[in-house]
Amino acid sequence: MTQQTETAPDRIGIAEVIRFILELFAFVSLGIWGFLAWPGPWLNVVLCVATPLFAILLWALFRSPRAVVRLDAFGKALIEILIMGSAALAWLMLGQPIVAVVFGVAAAVTGVISGRKELR
Repeated sequence: MTQQTETAPDRIGIAEVIRFILELFAFVSLGIWGFLAWPGPWLNVVLCVATPLFAILLWALFRSPRAVVRLDAFGKALIEILIMGSAALAWLMLGQPIVAVVFGVAAAVTGVISGRKELR
């Protein structure tokens, strides 16, 4: 008689849900910035699409749970700070300092929580 050990599935908590929403908000923020920050009929459309795609590519390659390139905790934090900081800076450049500060603080708090959980 053998005993089977069942592994408990990873539960998704409220912190992970908030973090995911912040990631999506960062990508959308970069698209809005790309569209509104540049004049002209073509450059703004190109940047509206290219900026979030570049951020999504960076996230998928280095930061996602199934990342292609494995990084240590410092590298992951650096990528996350780069993307989330860029989104906060985008709101600041668009003249929305309250959105920038609220988003930046929320991203920092969830990043610290997530980083501590990963280092356990």
